[in-house]
Amino acid sequence: MSESLTIDYCYEFSADSKKKFRISLDRTNLLMPPAAVESPPAWTDLDFHKCPSCTLDQNQFPQCPVAINLVSLVEEFQECLSYDGVTVTVTTEERVYTKECDVQMGLSPLLGIIMVSSGCPTMELLKPNVRFHLPFATLEEMAYRSFTMYLLGQFYKQRNGGEVDWSFDGFKKIFKQVGDLNRAFSARLQAASQKDASLNALVNLYCMGEMTPGAIPGILDEMEKYFAAYE
Repeated sequence: MSESLTIDYCYEFSADSKKKFRISLDRTNLLMPPAAVESPPAWTDLDFHKCPSCTLDQNQFPQCPVAINLVSLVEEFQECLSYDGVTVTVTTEERVYTKECDVQMGLSPLLGIIMVSSGCPTMELLKPNVRFHLPFATLEEMAYRSFTMYLLGQFYKQRNGGEVDWSFDGFKKIFKQVGDLNRAFSARLQAASQKDASLNALVNLYCMGEMTPGAIPGILDEMEKYFAAYE
């Protein structure tokens, strides 16, 4: 088995207009290497609209690791409007997904992978879902995956002797921090984007993240009937 976990995104605007991106992650820690950017733009500086929860040292990280890995994506979609139509094909090791949608929806899952896998401490807790990447997830799917990820994390903490949280408190805290990060990061992308595709893709992620904690109780109540065999 390869040491890298790869996820391919292809955006097809017409028969002769495609944009392709390959995400290669270290299989052991789900991190992607920092991109080699010869002259990093100012919006990648760590202190440029720095996220409130950021714990990175400016001396060690002069550029935000997420921003530096987004440079090529932002540049490729500079001329795209969020409502432009596109056919997106996502190829993982296990299967292929295809969806006809607008650019902002097509960019959101790729943006999410990069933000979670670039070494940002705030996004670290969402990284397990990257291994089981599900592009174009609905709110219900996102809620189910996020909550089960959190509970499995608590199981591993308990197994290793740590203090666990079987309530929603820690879960809500994670998404609060992610929401704060997305708000700050939108200011970066606003400075970077000539048009609005990349920015609105982030807004989509932010909205889904904001809705997830509040929607969880209702979604859990709705799904309880599927777990009747466990009662």
